[in-house]
Amino acid sequence: MTAPHRSGFACFVGRPNTGKSTLTNALVGSKVAITSSKPQTTRHAIRGIVQRPDAQLIIVDTPGLHRPRTLLGQRLNDVVRATWSEVDVVGFCVPANEKIGPGDRFIAAELAKLSRHTPIVGVVTKTDAATKNQIADQLVALQEVMSFTDLIPVSAVDGFQVEQLSDVLVSRLPEGPRLYPDGELTDEPEATLIAELVREAALEGVRDELPHSIAVTVEEITEREDRDDMLDIWANLYVERDSQKGIVLGHKGERLKSVGATARRQIEALLGSKVYLHLHVKVAKDWQRDPKQLRRLGF
Repeated sequence: MTAPHRSGFACFVGRPNTGKSTLTNALVGSKVAITSSKPQTTRHAIRGIVQRPDAQLIIVDTPGLHRPRTLLGQRLNDVVRATWSEVDVVGFCVPANEKIGPGDRFIAAELAKLSRHTPIVGVVTKTDAATKNQIADQLVALQEVMSFTDLIPVSAVDGFQVEQLSDVLVSRLPEGPRLYPDGELTDEPEATLIAELVREAALEGVRDELPHSIAVTVEEITEREDRDDMLDIWANLYVERDSQKGIVLGHKGERLKSVGATARRQIEALLGSKVYLHLHVKVAKDWQRDPKQLRRLGF
């Protein structure tokens, strides 16, 4: 007798920069959630779909929960809590190579408020960057923070136990039919994914010079009239101050050119088509604190 098919939703939670997006990408096998060395990178609940013969696991990638200092920060936290309450299983991520701190305990206390019916899996991430002793110590330390239905160490970078994590999450899903057609990897509109890839490239380009003041909107995607293998994409990068605009543009526009080249490669891989990317940098003063501008920028 064959095992019943399971389908449902999971999400990874953890303080910023604990490897949640990288883990989502490793499980789905395609780049659907942006990854960056900067914390607070993820801003949308992007869903990645793990297609298996026995199950369909939909991963909701949320922003990292944090103590908010702006209206944008409050809205991001609202997205996180709303997501937690709607999924079938939650993975709580803590890196193997960093001591558990107040941020992790803050999230554990928030998770404890969830209904007792939601299973919570403890996930020790980034095991490739830690020794065996560090991993063992972190597993013990994590158990002391709260009780978990399962506890598993993984590395999205070298693939260590990624399949096993998929099995653990699937085992916690309800029985049910496929929720999305075969072959789909995400239910996000292409424009959202494109905007995220542009923002990722812009964040990497400016290193530590610029705080999280970049928002991206995709204004238009059209097919080139004289070429059926080329798409024209117009996107705006919004910053909060004129000085930040200069940082994003770089000397004689060199930095923006490099951001465009990096983003274009990722977008072409995503869409399977050649792309001409038109990028413009605009100033939207203090947009992170202004409800009207947040709405206009999609938050």
